[in-house]
Amino acid sequence: MKLALAQLDIAFEDKSTNKETTKQFIKQAISENVDMIFFPEMTLTGFSMNPSYIGEDNSETIEFFKEMSTKYNLSIGFGYVEGTSHSKNKYKVVAPQGNELVDYAKIHPFSYGNETEFYESGNEIKHFNAFNFNITPFICYDLRFPEIFQLASKTATLITIAANWPNERREHWITLLKARAIENQCYIAGINRVGESNGLTYSGDSMIVDPLGNIIGSLYNEEGLVIADINQDDVLVVREKFRFKDDRKEELYYKLYNK
Repeated sequence: MKLALAQLDIAFEDKSTNKETTKQFIKQAISENVDMIFFPEMTLTGFSMNPSYIGEDNSETIEFFKEMSTKYNLSIGFGYVEGTSHSKNKYKVVAPQGNELVDYAKIHPFSYGNETEFYESGNEIKHFNAFNFNITPFICYDLRFPEIFQLASKTATLITIAANWPNERREHWITLLKARAIENQCYIAGINRVGESNGLTYSGDSMIVDPLGNIIGSLYNEEGLVIADINQDDVLVVREKFRFKDDRKEELYYKLYNK
């Protein structure tokens, strides 16, 4: 699969401007013969704590990306806010046939940034199959919780993390992405934004990490696409050669957790 990560400077709460930006990224991806493109968290708005303004009950964002997916024959992943009350920070992937491959609600809203005051938590890990991969999407702060990655990687061979991750914690982002790839023996794709918005600076560092923890594509501090050809067979070979996940003691962990 030829995978692209779109690293863009998101105009804060400006869906019209961001639609035009994403169109240019999609056109570029098509020129590079990309199979699937992923955009950052809250793609058309940036990281906003204003769901009453940016949230959607009429699926404006979903319909836009479905139209783009069909028009350009490209699978597209994007972030959006569902609902103007009891809202959720979500990530959806759509396919050219018009069908929705997955719709994930962020399990861990960012309490440090008051996200929990405005967005409800999701309670499911979601999977979908595309281009011979089993794929699980997570969102931003989820990256700090390795437990959900261990659960996801029972089946997932590619895990994506769409984010608005600020520059001040840049080294955490890079280190955790590599760690999740090594721990779970799968591809990890981290999709971040760049620029300045609402008092925060973003360095990007969108990257694709292979199952051994090697960064095979990345981009720092500028708009652009990260593109890499990836193959699920690489995951299967790594897992077969070094079967350390077989030694996990999940029943013991559960007992210790509940003591």
